[in-house]
Amino acid sequence: MLSRRAALATIAGLVAAPVARAQSFPWHNISIVVPYPAGGPVDVVARLIAQNVTSLGQPIVVDNRGGGSGIIGSAAVARAEPDGHTLVLGTNQTHATNQTLIKHCPYDAVMDFAPVAGIADVPHVLAVRRDLKADSVSALIDMAKQNPRGLTYGSTGNGSASHLAAELFKMKTGVDLLHVPFRGAAPMTTELLAGRIDVSFVTLPSVIGTIEAGALRALAVASPKRAARLPDLPTLAEKGIKDVEADAWFVLFAPAKTPPAVVNKIYNAVSSKMSAKATADLIATQGMTLTLRPPDWIAAWLPGEVAKWAAVISAAGVTVE
Repeated sequence: MLSRRAALATIAGLVAAPVARAQSFPWHNISIVVPYPAGGPVDVVARLIAQNVTSLGQPIVVDNRGGGSGIIGSAAVARAEPDGHTLVLGTNQTHATNQTLIKHCPYDAVMDFAPVAGIADVPHVLAVRRDLKADSVSALIDMAKQNPRGLTYGSTGNGSASHLAAELFKMKTGVDLLHVPFRGAAPMTTELLAGRIDVSFVTLPSVIGTIEAGALRALAVASPKRAARLPDLPTLAEKGIKDVEADAWFVLFAPAKTPPAVVNKIYNAVSSKMSAKATADLIATQGMTLTLRPPDWIAAWLPGEVAKWAAVISAAGVTVE
């Protein structure tokens, strides 16, 4: 049996271990897994973090592990050593909708990760082909109600954020649009530009140039606030359509059980560097919004985000193969 002194020493050691780990962290490279191919917006933001966050004293490297709707890279981080050296830049797909859409998802988006930092939001813009005779949100709704399933809406695939944003819009407005899924934003935008589909909810970075050039008509953003790049474009809420916010988002996660002191050390380093005006302006020029949020904010918010999209997926009967 341990003596009282030995027991107290053991307890003190257990308490001191995480503190010592946090003080010595990091002791080698930090890896940010991007669960998508290189070149996309998630990759761009991860590389901004890697380039700017130098105060931790070790290099940050980006590790692209695309595939499986972001599952492959996310699952790898869920199984990684919880010491802060392996992170994932998760999204609304990997850490919200996959939980409902993917049968036997190999990780739990809430239980298997420790939130580190909210980084950026990506607005979805309600865009229509240039020659569609609907120059406002109300005109689009009227047109759709007069001709149920007569208007087509494109998405970047079944279960994608653009698909679910449109389904949420349909639920809140009572319109019936015909879904035409594509394999990604590029082919969908091409068809919208060609006038072969009528409308889409599409991430602003994907179409910002074509909107500014007048090749597409933007009616509103499905965001709580107006987009910095298009300050004259109203939100759907401003047009009377409430509770249709559908921003995509990027959040840094560590494996569950990563010591809070390590999580906070990473958050403080990331937030201090990424909050610089030049960085925020650079992200804004990409059509995104810098939204630095602390770990406890993400932890409180994430279960509700999972539940919100689970309800939309269920109500709309969305399935993926």
